[in-house]
Parts: sequence; C-alpha cells; structure tokens
Amino acid sequence: MISITERDSGTRARAGVLHLPHGDVATPVFMPVGTAATVKAVRQEDLEQLDFRLILSNTYHLYLRPGMEVIRAYGGLHRFCAWNRNILTDSGGFQLFSLATLRKISSEGVQFRSHIDGSLQRFTPEHVVDIQHEFGSDVQMALDVCTPHGISYRESEDAERITGEWAERARRRWLESGGKERSALFGIVQGNFFDDLRRRSAERICGLDFCGIALGGLSVGEPFAQFCDTLAYTAALLPQEKPRYLMGIGTPDYILEAVRNGIDMFDCVFPTRAARNGTAFTHEGRIQLKNSRHTGVDLPIENECGCPACRRYSRGYIRHLFKCGEILGPVLTTLHNLFFLKSFTDAVRQSIVEGRFGEFSRSYAQWYCTHGARTVAET
Repeated sequence: MISITERDSGTRARAGVLHLPHGDVATPVFMPVGTAATVKAVRQEDLEQLDFRLILSNTYHLYLRPGMEVIRAYGGLHRFCAWNRNILTDSGGFQLFSLATLRKISSEGVQFRSHIDGSLQRFTPEHVVDIQHEFGSDVQMALDVCTPHGISYRESEDAERITGEWAERARRRWLESGGKERSALFGIVQGNFFDDLRRRSAERICGLDFCGIALGGLSVGEPFAQFCDTLAYTAALLPQEKPRYLMGIGTPDYILEAVRNGIDMFDCVFPTRAARNGTAFTHEGRIQLKNSRHTGVDLPIENECGCPACRRYSRGYIRHLFKCGEILGPVLTTLHNLFFLKSFTDAVRQSIVEGRFGEFSRSYAQWYCTHGARTVAET
C-alpha cells in the first residue's frame, strides 16, 4: 500500500507514495478535514487546484446528517460530494470522545445520543465498518476509544483493552465483507501516556495485519514535550512496511516532529478553523486579519505567496470582508492556510528526497520557536 522511496539518514523521516483506489498520494501528506463531506469554505475545485489528493471526512457526522439513506442513493460519498480523489473516513471515535457526556462505552460498542436531535444511537466496530463500506471510503478507520490527557492508569488500560477487542472485530468484518478488494482499513494504537500500555496496544494492533497503523490519543491537551516523548516511543514500535498516520496535528512544529519519527500522514481542523476566525499562517508567524493594524494595508497576507488569496487580494481588503461579515473573508483565508500547509509539507518531503531533512527541520524549528508558534504582535 505504501512504497518508501527515500529515507533520511539521521532520523526516521521518510518519503514515499500511498497507493489508493482513487490515485497515488505522495507522502508525507497533510489531509484537509472535510468533516461533513466538505472542507469548510472551499470548493472541491479549489482543493484540486491546490493539488490535494486525499481528504478526510467523518463517519459520526455523516451517519447522523445527511444519513445513510441519502448517501446510499448517490452510490457513496465520492458522488455525493463530487470529489473524485481519495477519501479517508474517521470512525467517529474522536467525536464520541468529545461528546463524553452523551455516550456510554462497553465492550460491545458505544451507545450515544445525537448532538443534533438527542436520538439514541449505537455504534459497534462491525457497524462502523459497514457504514464506511457504504461510503466507499478509500481508507477506513477502525472504531477506537480515545482518551484525554490526565486520566488514571486503570481508565487508560480499559480503553486500550476495548480498542484492541474492537480492532479484531472490525478487521474480521472488513475481511468478511470483501473490504480487502475495495478499501484499506487502519487500526489505531491507543494507551494514553503510559509506555507499557502504548507498547501493549502497538503489539496488538500491529499483530492484526491492518493495511496501515494510526496513532490516536495524542494532541489531546498534553504538554508538547510529553507529546514528543510519547510519539517517539510509540512510532518506534510500528512496522516499517505499513503507512503511519498521526491523527489530529496540523501546525509546522507538530508536523516536523511527526515526520522526524517516520509518520506519513496527518490531519487537523485547526488551519481551516483558524482561517474562518481571521487567523492566517505566515512564515513570520500567525496574523489576525481582523486587527485594526491591517486597515488599508495594500499588501498580500504574505509576500511571495502563490495562493489564490495572495495573488489578487490585499490584507486591508480581507480585513474589510471580515469586519463586514462577508463570506469571502473566510474563503480567502482558508485558501491561504491550506496553500501554506500544502507548500510546507511539500517542502518537508523535498528535503527528505534531497537528503537535507535534518538541516531543514533544525532551521525551521529554530525559526518557529521565535516566530511561528505565536501570533505576530499587533501594535
């Protein structure tokens, strides 16, 4: 499923190609999040022009709305959302984690109340595989139990055990229903921030011979140093021949740490969510376009940026759009942030291909500690 073409000599970083039903995808790859079958504020044509070849949608949200009857009538998710490239669908485990007050987990599955209408619903590992089959997902995720930072060992152990049991059941259903011919199924490693539980989970999930392995339960509120330690420890346990997916990261510092540890895939809602609130990513740090200092500024969001927003529009104009509540403001800023992340990830990949990832990451990390992790001072 993945061909590794280049490896960095000083780290675990690697470049390769994912072979998926709707076309090959170069790795490392950032996947924009289209939770409800849309990357908010942009058209599929925009994503194609930015050369994204793999996006993420979500089983939980699409199952509730528009519902399976509608998606089934279209013959699947690709036709429904008019996207002819690859789609990865999250199992809904993270959404159920986020809606902890509305759900009850047992070994059998998870019972939850819809955040839309309060109706009682139930997911089992088998049901989630069936749903993703009907979606026509190119990459499916097995249902898991995601846990927050700071919980007890006992709670983490229970979640790891259930995640492992569900993974076995999901893979069995995927095989029985002919999934091997239509899609890839990834298992998810859990274990919270306890090394022995992470090792136990990795051994169990990797032993099931999934098409790929995801690392879950990271970037859930833990300090960055702990994120780095747990990532490095867990990634070292994963097989070399399988694609590796770190769920829920999408800023340069986290991406570099992921790639350094041999991660091939990552996703995050933050770049597009921040854009809709007026925050733009730049190589001088994040800027808040709603701030008054951008009034009348006849410069692009970022000089020498080739995104559709920067090629034509000024900061002053985009600020005006936000202040007037015009939809075009979030649209342009979202295009910029997606372009920024795509360009950054492409640059990371090129540095691996050219044998200079160590130099690239050190240089960028030094800059990012000074500029990139903060919002540029508004004076």
